[in-house]
Amino acid sequence: MILQARNVVKRFGGLIAVDHVDLNVQKGEIVGLIGPNGAGKTTLINLIMGVYKPDYGKIFLDGVDITKTPPHERCHMGISRTHQIPQIFSFMDVISNVALAIIYGKRKKDVTLKEALEEAEYYLNMVGLLEKKKILSRNLPLYELRMLELARALATNPKLLLVDEVMAGLNPEQCSLAVDLMMKIKEEFNLSILWVEHVMDVIMRAAERIIVLNYGKKIAEGKPLEVARNEKVIEAYLGEAYA
Repeated sequence: MILQARNVVKRFGGLIAVDHVDLNVQKGEIVGLIGPNGAGKTTLINLIMGVYKPDYGKIFLDGVDITKTPPHERCHMGISRTHQIPQIFSFMDVISNVALAIIYGKRKKDVTLKEALEEAEYYLNMVGLLEKKKILSRNLPLYELRMLELARALATNPKLLLVDEVMAGLNPEQCSLAVDLMMKIKEEFNLSILWVEHVMDVIMRAAERIIVLNYGKKIAEGKPLEVARNEKVIEAYLGEAYA
């Protein structure tokens, strides 16, 4: 078991954003995390990454309690992420964004800038951005910004990748390209992936197991088809038309 969240609670004032949630991710598994807007999905990702601390409950990585571990140490331990809105270093070129992740991620000490820039080309080539390595990252269109974030996340050498709505704003062709790439990355890097997604065709295809949140509570968990047929999930999120 690479990731375990046990009875995790997060409150913001009177709002309970995550309400006593249990979650497991096995090594090499893709787990989808779905639910309506405001269900607590991104809050849960932020708790796992260490952006927030839970008010109650514990989080474990490879059996080690990381509940109070800061985000940069979790990165060094092997957790990386992407964001709903890409959080790139807009004043830097594309390759420097990725090189920075190599230098400060889960790497051997004293990697040089030259070594990092050389290695960054491997990740950029994987996501189709090698030819744009010298472009300022703020000049990339949305799909390429998402691919840059993915390359940067991979460059930290993670064992657990947290993906937050990587398909948001993409057209169907781009979604198809992105999901093919995610499946390739999972196999090549032997990654475990926790994937927040609203594009149901994508997550039904990619995930081996799906967890559903609603109003901060876990209301269902199982294989994609099981979840898609679950009456609580249909009522809270999918709707009769999708079912």
